[in-house]
Amino acid sequence: MTDFVRACAADDVAKGAALAVDLAGTPVVVVHTEDDGFYAAYDECSHAAVALSEGEVDGCTLECWLHGSRFDLRTGAPTGLPATEPVPVYPVEVRDGDVYVSMTPSNGVTR
Repeated sequence: MTDFVRACAADDVAKGAALAVDLAGTPVVVVHTEDDGFYAAYDECSHAAVALSEGEVDGCTLECWLHGSRFDLRTGAPTGLPATEPVPVYPVEVRDGDVYVSMTPSNGVTR
């Protein structure tokens, strides 16, 4: 649990929304899904170097605003072209109203 760092307050991310945070120099997007889950991923599309935090949340997927690539927030796997490479996803814990993110990718993908 030592590699978890505070990303934001849970209230900072509305349901169905994404928030860009910088965690020790790593761009991360924190997503609050409509079913009240919290997810974190590397905040850059693997197809084009644009921020995923500016995209649309749909269930457990995040869509890149530029070309429409979609990523599963649980696995980082692309679920829609043109992206073919996964993005790193990070374990998340919500403690005492704050969102904590582990900087060790749960899917083994690094950037």
